[in-house]
Amino acid sequence: MSIALKLAQLSRSLLARAGRGGSLPGTIALKADPDFISRFKMPPKVIIVTGTNGKTTTSNLIAESLRKNGLKVINNHRGDNLNVGIATVLAAGSDGNFNIQADAVVLEVDELTVYRQFNALRPTALVVTNFFRDQLDRAGEMETIIRKLMEVTENFEGDLILNGDDPNVLRIADNAKKARVRLFSVGPNEKTRTETDEASEGKFCPRCGNRLIYDYYQYSHIGRFHCEHDDFGRIQPELLVPEIDFTAGTFTAEGHVYHSFVNSVFGVYNCACVLCLLKALGLSMEAADEVFTSYELKEGRNEEFILSKPCVINLIKNPTGANEVMKYILARPGDKNVCILLNDNDQDGTDVSWIWDAHFERLNVPEVKRIICSGKRAYDMALRLKYEGLEDRLQVIEDAGEAVRWLDEQNLDSYIMATYTALHSTRALLRKQVKK
Repeated sequence: MSIALKLAQLSRSLLARAGRGGSLPGTIALKADPDFISRFKMPPKVIIVTGTNGKTTTSNLIAESLRKNGLKVINNHRGDNLNVGIATVLAAGSDGNFNIQADAVVLEVDELTVYRQFNALRPTALVVTNFFRDQLDRAGEMETIIRKLMEVTENFEGDLILNGDDPNVLRIADNAKKARVRLFSVGPNEKTRTETDEASEGKFCPRCGNRLIYDYYQYSHIGRFHCEHDDFGRIQPELLVPEIDFTAGTFTAEGHVYHSFVNSVFGVYNCACVLCLLKALGLSMEAADEVFTSYELKEGRNEEFILSKPCVINLIKNPTGANEVMKYILARPGDKNVCILLNDNDQDGTDVSWIWDAHFERLNVPEVKRIICSGKRAYDMALRLKYEGLEDRLQVIEDAGEAVRWLDEQNLDSYIMATYTALHSTRALLRKQVKK
């Protein structure tokens, strides 16, 4: 038996007995054996999910849908998507000889590092959700990320599940000549707009450099587009969502009505991605509806805690994500308080200039009574909001614990937007504050 594997499995067992998790087993294994991940004998289905937003939710929806189809699945459901987290989950799902004990492996992989792990994981399907500008100090230019992914998929012969409504994602298909390209797309609906004022990375054709023509936008640069010079963007999607009913919280695909696990356009894109993969694998798409109907967002994805009144917390890490969270908050009825927790640790991205690209002016509505700025960069956030004319509603409470207690005392619905390193600690504070 491999010493690295034995150490990983032993350390995981000890952590489990102590009621703890984490990626320490993978860290130990990779130090003992840098090629540890490549040694696993993978099952027939290995699915990698990557992109900027929605990786954790999409990968978990895929894993649950495969289970509904009768498959035994292992996946990094908590979103530990770097090599140490991946090594940990593979070790946990393996016997003593690197044989994965499952029918399928579903792994969320960080978009910045997926090119390093791609060959070692030997995927049979690659799912790409979207690409937005995100944590530039950590990731560099988005162009670099896309080009590296294009390089590793040049000889990929599996299923390539791509968001056909994102020009940054669609361009991967141009270089993956050996892959079976499957595109998913969402048609116009009541949230669709013909113009947008949101940050738009996908303005120009990657083939010829001319400006793309948009028929409509769903959010940010996601929508229906084409190039008049070379027809980039004129697609025939494998999976099309032609209709969304936001009143009923449903959408239609392949002639079947599905329930959306969250009543939003980006939620429908997550579902469309799952259905596209299931169709490619020849599995039951209807089984996914059971998952969509019962799936509960967790760990900072519209997660609700009951204080004196309900408090919902969401992760934000870039302009597009922040914009979509604000749309969700403002769509909820009634008066409310909002708390924004902004940190600048390495995992958050030390460059917080992205807050100037997010549309925080949307909070300037009568229903938003107070806005609490908290976290390491609370005053940067307050300055940003001051420029939107919100200074009369601002309050800086740097300590997250004090901010949570303040929200609880107001006896008003509240919403927390937190960057990554603030998210888990604030969730712990909310759990302690929950009314028994």
